Amino acid sequence: MAETRTPSLWLLLDDRAGNRAQVLGVAEALGWPFLAQELSYTAIAALPNSFVGASFNGLTPSARANLVPPWPEVVIAAGRRTAPAARSIKERNGGRTFLCQLMHPGPSGVEDFDLIAVPRHDRIPDAPNVLQITGAPHRITARRLEEEGAKWRERFASLPRPWIALIVGGTNKRRIFTEAMARELGAAADRAAKEAGGSLLITTSRRTGDAAPALYAEITAPHFAFRWGDAGDNPYFAYLGLADAVVVTGDSVSMCSEACASPAPVYIHAPKALVAQKHVLLHRDLYAQGYARPFEGRIEAWSHPPLNAAGEIAAALEGAVPAGGG
Repeated sequence: MAETRTPSLWLLLDDRAGNRAQVLGVAEALGWPFLAQELSYTAIAALPNSFVGASFNGLTPSARANLVPPWPEVVIAAGRRTAPAARSIKERNGGRTFLCQLMHPGPSGVEDFDLIAVPRHDRIPDAPNVLQITGAPHRITARRLEEEGAKWRERFASLPRPWIALIVGGTNKRRIFTEAMARELGAAADRAAKEAGGSLLITTSRRTGDAAPALYAEITAPHFAFRWGDAGDNPYFAYLGLADAVVVTGDSVSMCSEACASPAPVYIHAPKALVAQKHVLLHRDLYAQGYARPFEGRIEAWSHPPLNAAGEIAAALEGAVPAGGG
């Protein structure tokens, strides 16, 4: 009997942390050995993909240097700027490379991609090579949450339960997280913790910016806080693993998706002035499927299955690219 093997796999990783996390999350869920190809770009990559075509023209010489035969059987990439390189790899391999693209690459050469995973909130029309997913793929697994939780459990032991994780994003490209918004969220989370007789596990981000002090000023309930820029290990994943409930701001697709990887009840704080339309559509999708609820200042006991788009994409990819014969 011929020995089976996993197909050769390249990951195209660029400088955008969100893109990298999505690609690595799918690869880790897939469990195949892979070669990570680091991509960096020239000014050409800013041009429309219809101009760049299936080519390495938008890559720096250092990025091109490692893109050489033997070509992989499978490529996983994310984001518009990776698409020309992925298409070129397939072309150079005589069409024998299976291309899995996370997020829609745009209309140019879309038929070259064998599997395109797109979040439902992007409202991309269905097509034979399109997989509709909820939220964004990530690298969070039950095992990771368990391991991170074990590292931090004793440090939170003196805090009364329930433990409510408060995960705060902030200003994005189009919306500003104001001090007034921060005070409103801090006061609501504080009331929720006191009403439940519990405590808060708080983390702020770089995007919280100058509004962070206004949020913390409202917190008088027992709490543990990790502020952006604090030294030491970040308890973010421990929060998701240990929390009895999670409150997350709705300004980030990644943050909402990662929060819903927790088995705890998830509440999204989404004031209209902070969230864009794509976030509103994502929230509706999460509410409709039972992954989250709007945060209205109260915590209740309920459950949901952990959200794992990376596993869904990996399963689709594995089904489309069967193991080869060795």
